[in-house]
Amino acid sequence: MNDARHFLVVSHTGRQAALEATGEVCTQLLDAGAVPVIAAEHWDDVHAFVPGLDGGVVRFEDIDPGVIELVIVLGGDGTILRAAELIRDAPVPLLGVNLGHVGFLAESERDDLGYTVSRALAHDYTVEERMTLSVRAKVGDDVVYESWALNEATVEKAERERMLEVVIEVDRRPLSSFGCDGVVMSTPTGSTAYSFSAGGPIVWPSLEALLLVPLSAHALFARPLVVGADSSLAVEILQRTETSAVIWCDGRRTFDLPPGARVIVRKSDVPVRLARLHEAPFTDRLVNKFQLPVTGWRGPVGRE
Repeated sequence: MNDARHFLVVSHTGRQAALEATGEVCTQLLDAGAVPVIAAEHWDDVHAFVPGLDGGVVRFEDIDPGVIELVIVLGGDGTILRAAELIRDAPVPLLGVNLGHVGFLAESERDDLGYTVSRALAHDYTVEERMTLSVRAKVGDDVVYESWALNEATVEKAERERMLEVVIEVDRRPLSSFGCDGVVMSTPTGSTAYSFSAGGPIVWPSLEALLLVPLSAHALFARPLVVGADSSLAVEILQRTETSAVIWCDGRRTFDLPPGARVIVRKSDVPVRLARLHEAPFTDRLVNKFQLPVTGWRGPVGRE
């Protein structure tokens, strides 16, 4: 067992399609002599749906995460974000199979499941590193919350009927203050997620940068910003704010913030690693995922 290859399988167990896919993946891994690994939060659901797995599957919490060779993720981008949480402390790549809608982070689709697992078993993939955010919240001199994010950290109002009053800051210098519903601070990976929905630009993931996008700001100067990865971004909640705020990291981890709190975002030293089966340009991924119209394009003629 010590020499066996371990694959963590993470799925959206609230969906029958994901449970069926989990059973297929675990069976294929077992047939190849590998060890499927399931997190405790999914253990009962997976075993209830696929009872034949008894004895061959191990619990993630019972092993050293460092023995995991690859994480196979079955679901949408939210499931991939959960998998990234689970494996945060180990430099293990994630291979996503899209069972959701857009599935921007996923590498393959449900129809290619067997082929995808075969490629994983053959170690036939490349690994791409994606920048993440280091997130810290302070009240005065006290650090009250620390976390990280692959997509974005968002400071949002806690009450619908009131606005947040904030000052945004770049590289420890104030830039503007305004009332708003919130502020999104994003990675290039997250530029196609909440930041995009809020009107932010799409930034190619090969570029390391930080994005700041105000949400429904009452101000003349409230445009999205893109700064270098060595910069820092901060959102300070002004004392005159008449509501509390919350910080969300990847829409998964949250913390309540009082007026006067300050949220600082920088590039993290720990990236997320994504396994890639295809070397398709990011442009093609945009076209495919957003179903963008490119009919009529003839392509370049000769050298450009």
